[in-house]
Amino acid sequence: MSTEKRISLRLPTELHARLVARATADRRSLNSEIVYLLETALGTAAGDAGSPGGEPSFPAPLRGKPDSSPA
Repeated sequence: MSTEKRISLRLPTELHARLVARATADRRSLNSEIVYLLETALGTAAGDAGSPGGEPSFPAPLRGKPDSSPA
């Protein structure tokens, strides 16, 4: 049994484009970006199965180009 729920969501075209651009910049899927933004806005539930400390269960977005080497 899955602990995730699937929903259908209608978004204005401009909002969808902004979400896609942000997901691309953060190197996340659109779904992961939406979940991350919702968790950030709402906070995570206490006792949630996410990561300890109430942090969202998604990693921080990667920055820079994929082929960039550490300084």
